[in-house]
This record gives sequence, structure tokens and C-alpha cells, in this order.
Amino acid sequence: MTAAAAIALAVVLDAAVGEPPTRVHPVAWFGNLVAPFDREWAHPLVVGASVAFLLPLVAAVAVGGLVALAGSVAPELAAGVAGLALFVSSSRRMLLGEARAVVGQTETDLDAARERLRSLAGRDAAELSPGQVRSAAVESAAENLADGLIAPLLAFALGALVSLSVAAAAATWVKGVNTLDSMLGYREKRVGTPSARLDDAVMWLPARLSALLLAASALDPAAVRCARSHADAPPSPNSGWPMATLAAVLGVHLQKPGVYDLPLGDAFPTVEESRRGVRVVGTAGLLATVLAAGVVAWS
Repeated sequence: MTAAAAIALAVVLDAAVGEPPTRVHPVAWFGNLVAPFDREWAHPLVVGASVAFLLPLVAAVAVGGLVALAGSVAPELAAGVAGLALFVSSSRRMLLGEARAVVGQTETDLDAARERLRSLAGRDAAELSPGQVRSAAVESAAENLADGLIAPLLAFALGALVSLSVAAAAATWVKGVNTLDSMLGYREKRVGTPSARLDDAVMWLPARLSALLLAASALDPAAVRCARSHADAPPSPNSGWPMATLAAVLGVHLQKPGVYDLPLGDAFPTVEESRRGVRVVGTAGLLATVLAAGVVAWS
């Protein structure tokens, strides 16, 4: 039950705090470790492969060791440390809040919406229409559901089948892999190619689970079937699954100009459709959390 208690603590902290301040956020500390490698190298793939292998492993071992040390004192302390690890490795409240804010600002202050979109999506928003900004917010909410919540939850639940320290280490490792990809995994950065490929492999299952959870949350099982023919439109082998499924649920057209189209409807999402999409993402996140807690409670 300590693993279920850890998940409960992570949920409570996310609801109460959202995200720790950057100066005390372990993910920001990890980012500081990654930053020196974001430059040109004589042998970028060798350096990149070493970074992709070692940095997430170091973080995972450190967190797993802390949980094991806490467990030698008291199971409750171990659950607390593991819950903190899962809390900083996952995100729900901030994702939903930012997506809602961007959608709302498309009605009142388009320039502010474009600026705020940077917290969700890495694209140039200067020329985006209100519908395209809402599209980006909806896409990002769906993609980040898989990256930022379902992936670490799944890793934690699977790790808990072994031990609580392995569960915390697994969630930390997944977060480390995803952070490396977000910082280095661009085509123009050869040093980030190994991180990007590792992230593709790690996210294969969470992306598809997120599509199922989105469809279940919307009570629309046909959405996944509709999404299948569009899921390979984005360059990523994974992000198209949750994005296309949410587009099918809403019956809208999602697009990253010049990169991909997900034409599951005739028009970009309206404000109300976008808000519904964010609600569906939030429900899917809650469902994923309940399922993970059930798995660890019965293991």
C-alpha cells in the first residue's frame, strides 16, 4: 500500500502546488546538468549516446537510493519520498491550467495567447490565427498528457511490481529521458539524436495508452479507430496518437502549419470545443491515476 500512498501524495501535491518553484525543482536541476552538452561536438553521436544513457540513469539511481534509505527508517517515510519523486516527475494541474489560459486569451488578447503558447508548444506563434492557437493548445494538452503524466505513472506502476524504490527510480528515469528529448532532441542538434530515439522508444506505449484513455474519457471508443489513419501525420512516431484521438473526439481540424495536418473535422476548434478538449484531457489524466493506483494496490 505504500506505492498507492505515494501516488495519492503526488496527486495531492499536484492539486495543491501545481509545480515547485524553478529554483527548487529537481527537473530544473537535471536541466542544468544537460545544458553544458547542448553545443557542437567533434563526435556528437558518441557524446549524445553517453548523455542519453548516463544522465537519466544517474538521476534514477539517486532517487531510488533515497527511497531505499527512507525505507530503512520507516515505510511511511519511503512512501513520502516516492510520492515527492512522482510529483516532480509528472504534471497535470499546470498543463490543464496553461491550456485553459491560452484558449481563453484567444477571445480577449490574441497577442497574449500567442506569447503564452510558448509554455505549451515549441512553435512560432507570431502569425497564428486564433483557431490555430487553440489548435496548438489542444494538441499540446493531448501530447503532454502522454509525456508528462501517463509515461511516469506507467513507469511507477510497473516499477512498483518490484519495489517502491524501483518505482520511484523508473518514474524519474522516464522524466529524465523526456527532459533530454525536450532540450536536445531537435534535428539540427546531432548530439540529441540518441536522446530523441530513446524517447521515441520509451513513449511508444504511453502514447497509445493515452489515446485509449482519451477515447474512454470522452465515451467515444470509435475515436481511436478514426485516429489510426492520421496518427502517423506528425514526424514523431508517437505524438499523433493522442493528438489525432482528441481531434476525433472533438471533430475538429488540428494543424501545425508546414509540419502536419490532422483533419478530423472541417474547422479549427472553437473556444468551447477547445475547453471540452482540455476537460477530456483532465479526465483521462484522472483515469490514468486511478488505474495506476489500482495496479499498485493489488500488486
